[in-house]
Amino acid sequence: MTDDCAFLDDILDAGQVSRRDHAREDRAGDWSTHPEDAVRPDAVVWPESTTDVAAVLSGANERGIPVTPYAAGTGLEGGATPAQGGISLDLTRMDDILDVRPADLQVDVQPGVLGSAVDEAVARHGLFFPPLPSSGDISTIGGMVATDASGMQTVKYGEVADWVLELEAVLADGTVISTGSKARKTSAGYNLLDLFVGSEGTLGVVTQATLELAGRPEQVKGGRAVFPDLDAAGNAIADAVQSGVDLAKIELLGPDAATVANAYNDGDLPDQPMVFVEFHADHGVDDEIGFCRAVFGAHDPHSFDIAPGSEMDDLWRLRKDMAYAVDEYDPDLTPLHPGDVTVPISDLPAVIRFVKERAAEADLLVPCFGHAGDGNLHYEVLVDLDDPEMVERGEALYAAVVERAIELGGTATGEHGVGRGKRDYLEAEHGSGTVETMAAIKDALDPDGILNPEKVLPDRT
Repeated sequence: MTDDCAFLDDILDAGQVSRRDHAREDRAGDWSTHPEDAVRPDAVVWPESTTDVAAVLSGANERGIPVTPYAAGTGLEGGATPAQGGISLDLTRMDDILDVRPADLQVDVQPGVLGSAVDEAVARHGLFFPPLPSSGDISTIGGMVATDASGMQTVKYGEVADWVLELEAVLADGTVISTGSKARKTSAGYNLLDLFVGSEGTLGVVTQATLELAGRPEQVKGGRAVFPDLDAAGNAIADAVQSGVDLAKIELLGPDAATVANAYNDGDLPDQPMVFVEFHADHGVDDEIGFCRAVFGAHDPHSFDIAPGSEMDDLWRLRKDMAYAVDEYDPDLTPLHPGDVTVPISDLPAVIRFVKERAAEADLLVPCFGHAGDGNLHYEVLVDLDDPEMVERGEALYAAVVERAIELGGTATGEHGVGRGKRDYLEAEHGSGTVETMAAIKDALDPDGILNPEKVLPDRT
């Protein structure tokens, strides 16, 4: 452990700094980090204000100490792993909802607040935060902003970036800046707001966010359609989106995913591809359901049923619990990496078919599910980590799907972020010139490279 972190004791209270093993081990990675990839920080700090964050970053920058922002640790690409040790900046004590302004449809929050807490605070005003991901009850606003998160409702409402109006952030040298505006639009200066959203703590540390809100819909209905095969399900999803069905959610569960979900929740989902749907409206929701039924009908579904409220909640719980279900399905099998690709909606059936074919060729279990309405497919390659040959097959399959998504004009990551896991795909997706431009921005804002090193950008030689 380096003594350089001793400056923390001079700028923070004793209860805000820890060098204990358990605190350091708890922040050695995120949900995706296998034990062999974990890296313990030298110290953990809990800032309680923007002033605290600025002091930590200023002192760390002067000493060349890496700083890795951390909150709930629910990331899936190793973004919170302190790759070079140093300081883990745990923002969970900065969890206040600072101001709710119903007349402006806005709320000001600190980065450590859980997404579900924001929704609860604004619900009394008849409002909600539409892009909240399904993990919103365990993940923080800061993490969502850092990765430009999205979730089941992206098909209707967009991703987190579409609902962030203003950010306060601290740069590597401790400078505090403000990006964006509380006005609904601005054309004043460079758009630094969108630069910081999705930057994964590599350009600055977000300490406050102004989020836009929406009124809660008066009518909410949903249900499930069962299809004969994945091709039919994928084509039905693409057709519904292309036809303009006003969907709030449209989620895919492949047959293997249904099996895994049933095992975890003691459910009774059929062993067939399913599409879960939900509709939001202030009036006319039944007309939209009828439109969707007609579109789906062209793809020969076995059934399409709208569920009563309680049954609908049960259906969405099955989908929401998929990450847990996959992890616990077979004690001998472990997900290699959290597959998260997104393609243009017309190519969704093709990428689903590609995963299915490659899984059969490799003789591997690969449950598929995802926010299919925006072309986002999740796939989990399950392997026995003690079987090197099986791991090699799994790694090859995982990489092939990412490469295929990029070939189709899609992206290596739809919502999980780049972190450590997807850095090697950045140039294939964007080209060397674009990656060099990203690196130039990183160098300009963080010339000493202390902010979340070894994330997002590929290694430079």
